Amino acid sequence: MAEKVSYYATGKRKNSIAKVRLVPGEGKVVVNNKEFSEYFNRESLKTMVVEPLKLTGTDTAYNIIASIKGGGISGQAGALRHGISKALLEVNNEYREILKKEGFLTRDSRVKERKKYGLKKARKKPQFSKR
Repeated sequence: MAEKVSYYATGKRKNSIAKVRLVPGEGKVVVNNKEFSEYFNRESLKTMVVEPLKLTGTDTAYNIIASIKGGGISGQAGALRHGISKALLEVNNEYREILKKEGFLTRDSRVKERKKYGLKKARKKPQFSKR
């Protein structure tokens, strides 16, 4: 049976959505047509993104091509990590135990709460006036 050429997955965190494609290669990461170290300028975000690859020992086995939309830079990094983790499950389902234990397969669903009618913000009420 022929090996699959590429693996796809969608990662999400808060308002960010990352479409991730894993292609057999030497470990290059491209985000929105930019080198990933250029796109994520904080060192903590760079390490966060490659964590699932290091854990599974596939950091030099696949090239990652990602397209990210929405949210802030930190949320986008989380979405990319989630997408990479899900794509690695497509490669080999035995990675599930390792990735699940670290919490990389859990989607962080915290989004901004909507503003309610009669309130100033989502929960802030107008100041009470006795007279």
